[in-house]
Amino acid sequence: MRAVVLAAGKGTRMKSARPKVLHPLCGRAMLWYVVRALRDAGVAEVLVVTNAQVAEELPGIALDASLENVASVLQEPQLGTGHAVQIALAKLAPRDGTLLVLNGDLPLVEAELIKRTVEAARDAALALVTARMPLPSSLGRVVRDGQRVTRIVEARDATHDELDLDEMNAGLYAFDEAKLRRTIAELRNDNAQGEYYLTDTVARLAGSDRVVGVLADNFLSVLGVNDRSELASARALLNARICEHHMCAGVTIVDPSTTYLEPDLEIAPDVTILPGTTIAKRSRIGAHAEVGPYCRIVNSKVGEHAVVTESVVTDSTIGDFAYVGPWAHIRGGSELGTGVRIGDFVELKNAKLAAGVRAAHLSYIGDASVGERTNIGAGTITCNYDGVKKNATTIGKDVFIGSDTAIVAPVEIGDGAMTGAGSVVIRDVPAGTRVAGNPAKQLPDKNS
Repeated sequence: MRAVVLAAGKGTRMKSARPKVLHPLCGRAMLWYVVRALRDAGVAEVLVVTNAQVAEELPGIALDASLENVASVLQEPQLGTGHAVQIALAKLAPRDGTLLVLNGDLPLVEAELIKRTVEAARDAALALVTARMPLPSSLGRVVRDGQRVTRIVEARDATHDELDLDEMNAGLYAFDEAKLRRTIAELRNDNAQGEYYLTDTVARLAGSDRVVGVLADNFLSVLGVNDRSELASARALLNARICEHHMCAGVTIVDPSTTYLEPDLEIAPDVTILPGTTIAKRSRIGAHAEVGPYCRIVNSKVGEHAVVTESVVTDSTIGDFAYVGPWAHIRGGSELGTGVRIGDFVELKNAKLAAGVRAAHLSYIGDASVGERTNIGAGTITCNYDGVKKNATTIGKDVFIGSDTAIVAPVEIGDGAMTGAGSVVIRDVPAGTRVAGNPAKQLPDKNS
């Protein structure tokens, strides 16, 4: 199978400089969901009809291998959906079989409905998805003669009686490609918008062949997005769908309505997610971990039995049995080992903390490596930037860093060393020694 996705519209009702199909829902562009559903339905070849801005940004929506190698063709000027399909067919080499055509603003469409539509098209010139929609609506109405679909009338061209019809065109079609090619050339633009409507092919095909309506189980599954309000509604429905998937797999989500997830997360059974939490960008959460409330986890791994509460973790790794929060910020490729304890108002950036390290409160550790069981006192700062470049700090194992210590990188503090409160460390500290002062100087051996 192959498919054409109509994504050239500017979406003026969005009132945005960004094209409608590129607006994000749950961390992905609207168009991403349409292409993903096609891939999940087994469609190998996808051609997206775009405007110039969508064409430029199209490669950026391919966040996984299944969405790579999506072809595009430019529609300029934009003279309607029928014109868009004409342009697509001109680019595609003719062949027998089914050609799917669907709108790019259907982020809730699922692979199962696409498969059902393709199956219905096996002995028809066209199978199109319809839905019972609440009235009033701006969508095209499905006109039937008994059970037979005879035509689609756009809302702007409909009579009062036709506007009372609640069966509407969902924007998903499975055509016999050869018959579509013959029919699409006959379209005219003598309508209220002066455009070439793809829906006009329905009446032409129904006059000489079989057209089948495939009724969607729920109109919400083919809910189109035309403005910011509908965007928010679609996002809420997508989020609820993602949350339900994880809850069915054994994840406890205390309040799905205030939990915000993205596709393709790895969340193990017996994880607990508390209210107000966002988990994004392919993050992985280990079994029995607890995340939340009010956390944001982005492109990060949280280990088994770890706890992250009221904190932000981006591009980092939290080890098993670690505890983070409240109000901590872990970022920039930081790595926390087993049992690390990071407390309130601690920021880590590109920091590697070995097992058992503790930084309980009010510290900044950046571009640093810290050994096992070391304790970082309150108010400690690694001064990693000298005005030109970032410099590294190395702290050994079993070190005690006193409160309000400033460690001016590059510097190394050896195993078992200790700094006094308020120290400014500007030189390496040998293993097992004590330093204090500004600048920090070595103190006499406490046993001497």
